[in-house]
Amino acid sequence: MYHRITIVGNLGRDPEMKYTTDGKAVTTFSVAASNRKDETVWYRITTWDKQAETCNQYLHKGSKVLVEGVLKADAQGNPRTYERKDGTWGASFEVVASAVKFLSGKDEPADEVPF
Repeated sequence: MYHRITIVGNLGRDPEMKYTTDGKAVTTFSVAASNRKDETVWYRITTWDKQAETCNQYLHKGSKVLVEGVLKADAQGNPRTYERKDGTWGASFEVVASAVKFLSGKDEPADEVPF
């Protein structure tokens, strides 16, 4: 079986980079993608190694990106569910990125694509 997802959207916050105990870089960030003005879906993106370092260096809140990767599901094949601080439940669509393309430069406004 094979699945792939492609997302085009904007970062909701600055990326966060950490290192595993064996020294591998891992960067996470959230991307909002909209089908229509009133329908936005949030994705949690994870990148590894050199790609993680590059994303952490050049992306920031509002950056427009194209992300290709695979959905990471829970043990039953569903989005990860969690309880929020206010007691309500939410779900997280998590994507392990194989490629991240920057669609806005570091100092460009997020709503302009440079081409």
